[in-house]
Amino acid sequence: MRYSEALSTHTSQAANKTLRNTYGLLSLTLLFSAFTAGLSMALNLPHPGLILTLIGFYGLLFLTHKCQNSAAGILCVFALTGFMGLTLGPILSAYLSLSNGASLIMSALGITGLSFLGLSAYALVSKKDFSFLNGFITVGFFVLLFAVIAGFFVQMPALQIFISAGFALFSAAIILLQTSEIVRGGETNYIMATVNLYVALYNMFISILSLLGMSSSDD
Repeated sequence: MRYSEALSTHTSQAANKTLRNTYGLLSLTLLFSAFTAGLSMALNLPHPGLILTLIGFYGLLFLTHKCQNSAAGILCVFALTGFMGLTLGPILSAYLSLSNGASLIMSALGITGLSFLGLSAYALVSKKDFSFLNGFITVGFFVLLFAVIAGFFVQMPALQIFISAGFALFSAAIILLQTSEIVRGGETNYIMATVNLYVALYNMFISILSLLGMSSSDD
C-alpha cells in the first residue's frame, strides 16, 4: 500500500472514531441536560439571570477547553451541559404555562432534531469543505452580539425575530462546519466537538421555540 493511501486510510479511521465518540458523548449530554432541565422544572427553580448564566457558561466552557485532552474534560462537559439544562428548565416552565405551550415545545424539539439530522447527514454524505463558513460565523457572532445588546434598550418585535432567526442560522452553520471538520479530519478532539454541537443545538432549539412563540402570540 502506498504511503498516501495508508495516510488516507488512517485519517479516515481517525475521523470515524472521532465521529462515533462525538455522537456518543453528545447523546449522553443531551439526556443529562434534559434530566437537569426536568429537575429544575420539578423544583420550580428560578432562572439565574443573564449575568450568572453567562458567567457559568463561559467559566465552564473555559474549564472544558483547559481539560479537553484529559478524562476530566468529560466531567467538565457534563457540568457545562447540566448547567445549561438547569437554565433551560425555567424557560420551558414559562412556555408550559401557556395554553399551547406543550405543542410549541414539541414542535421546536421536532424541528431542531430534524434540522440537526439533515445538516449532519448532508455534511457526512457530501464530505464538502465548509471552512468558508468561518467568515460568516465570525461576522454573524458580532452582528448577533450587537443585536442582543440593542435588544436591551429597544423593545421591537422585529428585532427579536431577527435575533432568533439569526441564532438559528448561526447554529446551522456551526453544525455544518463542525461536522465537516470531523469528517475531513480537521477536528480530532471529540470533547470540544461535542461542546460545539451541543451549544449549537441548544441555541437552535431556544431560537426556534422563541420564533414559534412569537408567531403563536400574533395569531
